Formats: sequence, C-alpha cells, structure tokens
Amino acid sequence: MTIDWLHFTPASAFAGGLLIGLAAALLILLEGRIAGISGIVGGLLQPLRKGDVAWRLAFALGLVAAPMLYQVLAAMPQSRIDGGWARLVVAGLLVGFGSRLGSGCTSGHGVCGLSRLSPRSLAATIVFMTAGFVTVFAGRHLFA
Repeated sequence: MTIDWLHFTPASAFAGGLLIGLAAALLILLEGRIAGISGIVGGLLQPLRKGDVAWRLAFALGLVAAPMLYQVLAAMPQSRIDGGWARLVVAGLLVGFGSRLGSGCTSGHGVCGLSRLSPRSLAATIVFMTAGFVTVFAGRHLFA
C-alpha cells in the first residue's frame, strides 16, 4: 500500500474532522442530543415524541445540502467506486443492519460515544472497524 502524496490533503481532512466534532459538540451542548446519523434518520421514520421531527429533518437536510453548497463554491473532488450497483446495495443493507444491531453507527459510537469515553461505544467501534477491515481485505484479495 502506498500513499498518493500528490493528492494527500491533511489540512482539508483536519478541517472536516474539526467541523464534524464541532457539530457533534454543539448538538449535545445545545440540544442534549447525540449526532448519530442512524438514530437521527431512524427518528424521522418513527418519531417517538411530538416536536422531535423538526431538528432531525434540519440535520438530515443539512447533510444533503452541504455537498450541494460546496459544489457551488468549489469543484467537487473526483470519486471512484470499484463496485457495481449490486455490491453497493448489499453493502448499504449490511451497514444499515449493522448499525441497528449495534444500536448506532460510526458517527454515534465512533465520534460521539468515544468522545464521551463510553465503553459500549469503544466496543462497537472496535467491532465495526474490524468488520470493515476484514470485509475490504476479503473483497479485494479473496473474492476479487
């Protein structure tokens, strides 16, 4: 494995991580809510409390609107996906199943849970990172 130093952008990666951390911190400080995307979107599909939809909808719309705004201000980076539609659909379903099974996703456990020093989030993050490493290895080297 080699790093493409020509396209390595630590400054933008740091800025993106800083913005994610700031957004997660503001949501928990101002609203008392965890910025876990699967929980936020799941709460849109099955609201538990009255008045719980507006902030969730605003958060989800912001996730969609941010890349659109970026595209207006700057050129979008090129992306390359090495899998076909079938692989993407299966991967998406597995991620959705895993986030329900683990009671959260990478943003809820990996960003918010670890920052709160949650042992449950540490265990979940270790499990989903390990599963991701194994899946990528198997997909690229065993079943390619």
